Amino acid sequence: MALRGGAAEAEAWGEGAPWLLDRLPQLLGAEDDPTAFTPRHRLLAHTERRRQGLRLLRTGLVMESLIPSILEQKVTTDEAYRAWRLLVRKYGEPAPGPTPAQARMYVMPDPRTWSRIPSWEWHKAGVDNKRASTILRAARVAPRLEEAAAMDPVAARARLELIPGIGPWTSAETVQRSNGAPDEVTVGDLHLPGIVGYALAGDRTADDARMLELLSPYEGQRHRAARLILLSGHTPPRRQPRMPVANIAAL
Repeated sequence: MALRGGAAEAEAWGEGAPWLLDRLPQLLGAEDDPTAFTPRHRLLAHTERRRQGLRLLRTGLVMESLIPSILEQKVTTDEAYRAWRLLVRKYGEPAPGPTPAQARMYVMPDPRTWSRIPSWEWHKAGVDNKRASTILRAARVAPRLEEAAAMDPVAARARLELIPGIGPWTSAETVQRSNGAPDEVTVGDLHLPGIVGYALAGDRTADDARMLELLSPYEGQRHRAARLILLSGHTPPRRQPRMPVANIAAL
């Protein structure tokens, strides 16, 4: 893909090429309406001016966002990325295309393949039984979960949360991407309440309730507000050591 004269030009390869090119506007955020957001805090106004091109994309794909979100539950980002990389490279397929960069890319496995990954391979990737079992349960009903991409975000989250192991944090992280949902703010996150509290009120000890209170003026656009806060870089200084990386594959 390249930008030329203010327009995006794209070329795609493989069986999914027509689908990808047809949905490219959605993937680039063409359905998003950033004008619906009105900043009511100086930090948000400043960040919005700096990030005028920010668009919330809509992939229309649930499992593509759901599985990585499950892998991120209760672990460090590095652990989740490592698990995703190992599993996709072992059970996915090389991405089609002629460029050297594409030779290093992989397409994630389909739901049937996810459901056939043996227990020891999850363990080798550092994925505990709880997260692996959640992914397996989701993979078994993947067609029903994919329907959530066409639902209202609240109904979509309710559909996802019918699966044991998928709670509000995971459903929000998924629907933000699959549905392009500007109001579905993440709750249950270790860091986000403190970041939002610090940015909007100087309160680094904020919990979910306080975060939602501070974001209430942006109802309908709370995820966008939180996203702009994260992009501002205005985060509280770290006081505690980073969460240790636990590699269960060595056990």
